[in-house]
Amino acid sequence: MDYILEMKDICKSFGGVAALKNADLQLEKGHILSLIGGNGAGKSTLMKILTGVYTRDSGEILLDGKPVSFRSYDEAGKAGIRMIFQEFSLVPTLTVYENVFLSNEKKTKARLLDKTAMIAKTKELLESLGMDISPEAEVGSLSVGYCQMVEIAKALSTDAKILVLDEPTASLSDNEVNILFQTIRRLKEQGVSMIYISHRMNEILEISDDVLILRDGQVVAAEKADALTIPDIISHMLGDSVEKSFAWVPRKNPPSNETMLEAKDLKISGMDEPVSFDIKKGEILGIAGLMGSGRTEILQALFGMRKCESGTISIDGEEIKIRRVKDAIKAGVALVPENRRTEGLVLEHTVKENAILPVLERLKGRLLVSEKRADIMVTDKVRELNVKTDGIHKVISLLSGGNQQKIVIAKWLASEPKVLLLDEPTAGIDIGAKGEITEIIRNFADAGNSVIIVSSELVELMAVCDRILIAYKGRITGEFDRTEIASEEVLQHAIQG
Repeated sequence: MDYILEMKDICKSFGGVAALKNADLQLEKGHILSLIGGNGAGKSTLMKILTGVYTRDSGEILLDGKPVSFRSYDEAGKAGIRMIFQEFSLVPTLTVYENVFLSNEKKTKARLLDKTAMIAKTKELLESLGMDISPEAEVGSLSVGYCQMVEIAKALSTDAKILVLDEPTASLSDNEVNILFQTIRRLKEQGVSMIYISHRMNEILEISDDVLILRDGQVVAAEKADALTIPDIISHMLGDSVEKSFAWVPRKNPPSNETMLEAKDLKISGMDEPVSFDIKKGEILGIAGLMGSGRTEILQALFGMRKCESGTISIDGEEIKIRRVKDAIKAGVALVPENRRTEGLVLEHTVKENAILPVLERLKGRLLVSEKRADIMVTDKVRELNVKTDGIHKVISLLSGGNQQKIVIAKWLASEPKVLLLDEPTAGIDIGAKGEITEIIRNFADAGNSVIIVSSELVELMAVCDRILIAYKGRITGEFDRTEIASEEVLQHAIQG
């Protein structure tokens, strides 16, 4: 095989815990290799070793057949390896061309910035990707899909020959995914080799040439994509622990007839019409809809993040004025936001520091937070939610996406809310962690609490919800009891309007 990259017998441990055990990876020139695995399987560690963020304990990396060792991300970049992260590195107030050449500016012979050359090169890069974007457009004015293209152009401006794409479709619409895939295929034709990381298995089978599956730090399968099915992938990822996490199962404790929360004629800023709905005690209510349908706006209004111009919110029969987040928390409402990294966590803080944020007052002694009580509380939540970490004092940015999400959920469960709001709770995490989070949601509702979930994954809503509302262009246009939904197609038809 004509490999552009080989990683052989890669080992890496943290604090005595093995993250990678003799892992191998081979990437053929001009191929797309998908890297799959559960949270904590070793995907991120392997890529961080490749890009110079981590150093390997042992093993070998060959680039074009020659041994290499990178001590930093910049060193890997100079060798032609670039990673496009799920969280963009773009500066929204700068133009497209300024972002493309940020820290790599072209200069004239007089050592001045060569704006003309940078604009021309950016235009050339964007056209090679099939994109009609002005190099002088401000990045903050672009859609998420176009920002993704700018990130790719930025990587190509440094003559990257290997691109690592980390969850590139996590925030994209279906149309934007199609455009991205066209771009990826065009790059493949140009000879660029790619490592594609995603938890969306249909996409993986559509776009990949080869698939590498990790579990517990070891390679458990390396196959051609056309030789695999989704059940095959799930079986490899989970081994003997495959569960039907997304099959509807009867609730242990069905919802009661008592209303927990009622929104009446709620006119939410940014939505066309007032919305009215209620949720029973012990009920799991889903909100389905396309991007821009008003799903997230409803949750933000209930949590005091978005202004309500009129209407009422009642909890346990009592009308509550929610003008700010503190009002919502006091009333027993908690929100797990869509973007955990920018809205749900302080990435440079530890697991413990993040987990205790909503309950600092409760943990205080006479003057200061009781460290002993905090340690016990966080340790219990880590164990209860099966968070994979080698300690509660570990910086949370070092955890996998699914384990970060569990900490966001844990910190709000610690505040003992009556109503838990979840916005895309399983976006960008693997199927194993999705199943665990689904079980956490069911257990919370079984205890008599209420849950409202917004999700783009209709299968997920059908698996866990007792009732589903349909949002369309700022309105609630329909409602289904779970027993009325015969298939995903029924929901898909409803959300199209």
